[in-house]
Amino acid sequence: MKKVHVILRKEDISEEKLRKGSKVAVVLDILLATTTITSALSEGAAEVIPVLDVTEGMNAAAGLEPETFVLAGETHGKPIDGFVYPIPSRLREMVKGKTLILSTTNGTVALRKSACASKVYISSLLNNRAVSESIKGESETVIVVCSGNSGELSLEDFYGAGHFIDCLTAYDQWDMTDSAKAALHFYRSASGSAFDILSSSRVGRLFARYGLAEDLEFASQTDMKAIVPILKNGRAVIHQTALKGE
Repeated sequence: MKKVHVILRKEDISEEKLRKGSKVAVVLDILLATTTITSALSEGAAEVIPVLDVTEGMNAAAGLEPETFVLAGETHGKPIDGFVYPIPSRLREMVKGKTLILSTTNGTVALRKSACASKVYISSLLNNRAVSESIKGESETVIVVCSGNSGELSLEDFYGAGHFIDCLTAYDQWDMTDSAKAALHFYRSASGSAFDILSSSRVGRLFARYGLAEDLEFASQTDMKAIVPILKNGRAVIHQTALKGE
């Protein structure tokens, strides 16, 4: 039977284990990297380059013409000089036809650490269902990666993992590890809307405090994007099957 497992924090990713066999990774950073990537690609960004830190982001930008890219990022939630703050509402009108270079504390690091899997999908509440539909029949082992929050469990990522597994198990029977069962149970038993759950999280409360309610509400929407982003040669692009409507 096919197996699904949940990794609770990016710090728990074992690159050695991910390399073994044919494992598909599904990376979640609900607030906010994977939501931002999904949004940017749906708004016409040519690609997104997830980088590990500010220095790597600057180096990536140095090789591009100024009009061809947008440099966005944060460090522990704080703005970075010379970078656009990496929220969908600020990037939406800037990214069409451009390369988005993205540096975040958790999500882009999780993506880079997961790159050794046979395939890496980029998912969020916006597109969990589309990603799950693309994965069905593709792999025997799916590793759902919660980026977490600076070494801690992230409530919104755990909820997002449960939502993804709920979508995934609608199509087939899966052997779930305890962490996958826990995420699914949490999602199915959670009282209130996705917005309520995200708002109650540590990062969600920071969003509210800093006037980012629009982006918090946007990230809480489920199944509103039909795109399936994957990490290919270090860049996030729309999976070709999504373009064909498969």
